[in-house]
Amino acid sequence: MKVGLVGQGAFGIKHLEAMAKIAGVEVVSLVGSTREKAAEVAAAWKIPHATGDLAEALALPGLDAVILTTPTQMHADQGEQCMRAGKHVMIEIPMADSLADSERLVRVQRETGVIGMAGHTRRFNPSHQWIHKRVLAGELRIQQMDVQTYFFRRQNMNALGLPRSWTDHLLWHHACHTVDLFRYQTGETAAKTYALQGPIHPALGIAMDMSIGLKTPAGALCTLSLSFNNDGPLGTFFRYICDNGTFIARYDELLDGKGNAIDVSKVDVSMNGIELQDREFFAAIEAGREPNSSLAQCLPAMETLDRLERQLE
Repeated sequence: MKVGLVGQGAFGIKHLEAMAKIAGVEVVSLVGSTREKAAEVAAAWKIPHATGDLAEALALPGLDAVILTTPTQMHADQGEQCMRAGKHVMIEIPMADSLADSERLVRVQRETGVIGMAGHTRRFNPSHQWIHKRVLAGELRIQQMDVQTYFFRRQNMNALGLPRSWTDHLLWHHACHTVDLFRYQTGETAAKTYALQGPIHPALGIAMDMSIGLKTPAGALCTLSLSFNNDGPLGTFFRYICDNGTFIARYDELLDGKGNAIDVSKVDVSMNGIELQDREFFAAIEAGREPNSSLAQCLPAMETLDRLERQLE
């Protein structure tokens, strides 16, 4: 499987680390914001081709698939470009920052017939997989998900502490994780939604605090709090309140309501959610099947985000 990676930033590196653990995958091209920046990372990872031009990479002979880890605002156009070139594509979360662009990507995927996947890593984290398997088996029913997504990001910096060329977004990026996960775990799209946001940052131009509420037709609730103002423990913390137990998930760690650790090390072949996500992408390509977290499967989450955005307006 010959793969092109687009984006030389923090998340691009995470995918390079993940793919290094997957047999039969060769990264043959790295596309960066400039050829020089791409060449620097490509040299460190022994990737034979580096460029600042996506079209140049797509023209490489034998290229099978592309993973996009570029700024959100570029996802829709680059995703379409890859699919029109006949390449399977995984677009890191979110697939786009509008419903219209998300719908366009789903249309192009159906027209071209290639594999199109969104990088909704929460579906693959072993902690959330453990819950999901028990919901499907009828052992658990989710009554409420309480989720906190907290960062300290008053300056436009990425996960490596380097300046960003684009602005992140609480709703279309960070809320997207939980909105999709809530639907995935309950099997239902939210019937009722609300959204509140705090003041707009004078320099970044985005809301730094947000509160979201969701309710499914069956009555399950999701309460999501998000902040870029949180100067404390960082990350996302999930509390699942179920009919048969309470569970607390922190990425790949899972506890019961009493604080007892639950072993999730045997849930899948790895504890790395990004590696598991990438494995699903490549397995779907080889099998010619729809992947978990396909563009079409993730579209309802984008529809919900659109409803929430209109409520914020």
